Amino acid sequence: MEFWLQQTLNALQLGSIYALIALGYTMVYGILRLINFAHGDIFMVGAFIGLAVALNLGLPMVLTMLLSMAATALLGVLIERLAYKPLRNAPRVSAVITALGVGIFLEHFVLGTVGAEPRAFPALLGAHRFDLPGGLTVSSVQLLILGVSVGLMLALDWFIRGTLTGMAMRAISWDRSVVPLMGIPVDRIISLTFAIGSGLAAAGGVLFGQAYPIIDPYMGILIGWKAFIAAVVGGIGNVRGAMLGGYILGLTEIYVAAVLPSTYRDFVAFTLLLLLLVFRPTGILGRIQAQKV
Repeated sequence: MEFWLQQTLNALQLGSIYALIALGYTMVYGILRLINFAHGDIFMVGAFIGLAVALNLGLPMVLTMLLSMAATALLGVLIERLAYKPLRNAPRVSAVITALGVGIFLEHFVLGTVGAEPRAFPALLGAHRFDLPGGLTVSSVQLLILGVSVGLMLALDWFIRGTLTGMAMRAISWDRSVVPLMGIPVDRIISLTFAIGSGLAAAGGVLFGQAYPIIDPYMGILIGWKAFIAAVVGGIGNVRGAMLGGYILGLTEIYVAAVLPSTYRDFVAFTLLLLLLVFRPTGILGRIQAQKV
């Protein structure tokens, strides 16, 4: 029992990072019906911005994360305005190809800027360990990841459901063709959506650097795909579903690695996605949307 409780704690740590990244996928899809395949690479850029801030400015953890989130949010807005906005009325495949191109551009821009070798992320928080009842051990990094992730997710959920801007986001998600008639600034709301999603991805990147302190320009590919799986499992387009999907995927991967060789983790994760798409295509909390023809 002690072993499985410890593995559950590790799974919550990993699932928190997946959930933060999955929120960007689900928010953009909910607004534009676009799968932003560059989002995993935005997570990677956020991690490298956090690395640059930590190495060059020597700021504490909180300020490092806030600066990384702000810079990556600005990058998300820039990508939306330059790459996606001109294609809103274009065939959907054009936006998908563009998203893939943006991701490749970000990977090779970082590759050309910092080089291909993996970088060690500095420890911004003291390495403290605490013994809990039942023989469990929790580290300060795990407490940081769980606390920051849950706090950001609760704040986002409140923002979406309890503010006028969040109501505007939900209205655009419901029917983007009608909301301009109500005076809602659609372009501004879409840019804000990209900014929030990118900022959360940057927070996930800095937290990932604290938990798994080796980062490289291609780290966003696999992690981005797994976060996309989490968004689909929970119900893409549903914010709470993305949170749930992140933790489900984290639990699945850690439990599989505890029982089977770790090489089976990705196999089980993608099998989970295939099975869910077969038996419940909308995800756990997703809903079927009617389409006018």
